[in-house]
Amino acid sequence: MDNGEQATSDADITVLRALDAATYAGLCGLLPQLSTTTETPSFEQLRDVIEAPSNHVLVARLRGETVGMLTVVVLPMTTGRVARIEDVVVSEAARGQGIGRALALAAVEVARAAGAKHVELTSRPSREAANNLYRSLGFVARDTNVYRLPLRD
Repeated sequence: MDNGEQATSDADITVLRALDAATYAGLCGLLPQLSTTTETPSFEQLRDVIEAPSNHVLVARLRGETVGMLTVVVLPMTTGRVARIEDVVVSEAARGQGIGRALALAAVEVARAAGAKHVELTSRPSREAANNLYRSLGFVARDTNVYRLPLRD
């Protein structure tokens, strides 16, 4: 494989249905590795994300430790049901063990089961390993512009 990850992982991937203190602590340990600008959400904010009907928060645990997560958002649109993968993070210590691949494959299955016609995601060009992983799974770069309008500082 060109992305350096194993084809399989020993990680246990689950969809969170509720938030407890231990899971909250584990996720808060991952979020700073997602982005240097990511603010740690409160327990209530993270609980709201997990409980939103459109969201499916997947967590990877290895030997009981939370080592990765992502969110699959499934939305009904006028053109059909679509899914987006957001907030993908694998702990630095656990990278290269197939956890990103296992999370992405689980996310695709969640989207498929929810009736999505396709799955989209974005990834910074500098994240070479992540981009290689997505391409190896069949994701194709789109010829599109991504725009963002900040609504707060």
